[in-house]
Amino acid sequence: MIRAFFLSLGQLGDPAIRRVLIHSLAVTFAIFAAAGVVLWWSVRAALAQWTGAQAGTWSAALTVVIEVLALWLAFRAVAIAVVGVFADDIVAAVEARHYPQALASARPVPIGRGMAMGLGSATRVIAINLILLPVYVVLLVTGVGTAAAFLLVNAWLLSRDLGDMVAARHMDRAAMRRWRKATGPGRFLLGLAAAALFVVPGLNLLAPVLGASMATHFFHRRRQA
Repeated sequence: MIRAFFLSLGQLGDPAIRRVLIHSLAVTFAIFAAAGVVLWWSVRAALAQWTGAQAGTWSAALTVVIEVLALWLAFRAVAIAVVGVFADDIVAAVEARHYPQALASARPVPIGRGMAMGLGSATRVIAINLILLPVYVVLLVTGVGTAAAFLLVNAWLLSRDLGDMVAARHMDRAAMRRWRKATGPGRFLLGLAAAALFVVPGLNLLAPVLGASMATHFFHRRRQA
C-alpha cells in the first residue's frame, strides 16, 4: 500500500489526473458553496419566524456551525461521489502508465453508471455516519474513540467504493461481487489508507484522486499475484 501511495502521488502531474483533480475539486466546493447559501437563507428565515425579527448575525453563526459539521460528516461522501463520475479517467491513466496490458480488456464505465455508483456511495456514507453519530458523541469522552471509530467505519466504506471504481472497468456485477468477497482484508487496508488521507489537512483535498489511483494499483497487483 505504501508503494501504491507513492506511485499515485508521483502521477498527480499526469494531465488526465490533474484535469480530474481540478474538475472534481471545483464541483465539490461548488456543491458546498451552494448548500451554504441555501442553508443561510433557510436558517435566516427560520430564525426570523421564531423570533419575529431579522437575525443576521445569529443566522450567519448558526450557518457556519452547521456547515462545518456538514463538511466533517459529508466532505468524504461528496468528494468520492464527484470523483466517482470522473474515476474512469483516473483508472485509465494509471493503467496506461503502469498496466498497459490491462487496457485490452477494459470497458469504459458509462457516465450514467459512474453517477449511480457515486450517488450510492454518498448515500451509504451519509446514512451510516448519521446512524452512528450518537456513538461518535458518546465516544468523545474517551478522547480518541470518536476519531478511531470514524476512521474504521469510513475505511470499511471506502474499501468498497474505491475498489468498485476499478473493478467496474473489468468485471460484470456478478464478478465484482465475487471479487469483493475474495479481497475483503486487502481492500480494508486500502480503505484505511484512503480514510487516513482524509484526516490530513491538505492531503484530504487530494484523497479522492489518490484513493482511486491507489485502488487501481491494488486491483491489478492482486490480479497479477
